[in-house]
Amino acid sequence: MTGDGDDEKVPDELAALDAELRRAERRAERRVDPGPTAVVVSVAMLALIGSLMLPWTGAVRAGLAPLGLMPPLFAGTSLVFGLVCSALALALRWFGLAWLSAVGCGISVVTGVWAIWSRQVTVPAGGTGAGLGLVLAVLAVLVLAGAWVRIATRR
Repeated sequence: MTGDGDDEKVPDELAALDAELRRAERRAERRVDPGPTAVVVSVAMLALIGSLMLPWTGAVRAGLAPLGLMPPLFAGTSLVFGLVCSALALALRWFGLAWLSAVGCGISVVTGVWAIWSRQVTVPAGGTGAGLGLVLAVLAVLVLAGAWVRIATRR
């Protein structure tokens, strides 16, 4: 390189390359790789969808009749975090969404266990206990919470 113009372009090109590498590093830091755990998440999401078609108490499915406060709250949190947030986290692979899914599914597990308990309390008063759909939904959200914690902490 004999010309003065060539000597000035080399540092600019290296600076541009350095800036591009930094941007790529920042993008990589914000992403997660679910790996084989993505299959577990997908199966748990399918189980959660299937649980919505099964009876949650007696012959009542989720959201079709007044079940008290906790079962509808659990239905809402499990749908938002277990299905919507999990699907977005799988598709976009963002680190923040993985953590949001993990924390949200953990909250859903607590509300789900509370929903089962609330249905068991009404049995002596003539109510119906928790059905297969409600129990399956809680188990599915429990698996989702564990899988998302595993994915998010793998970094």
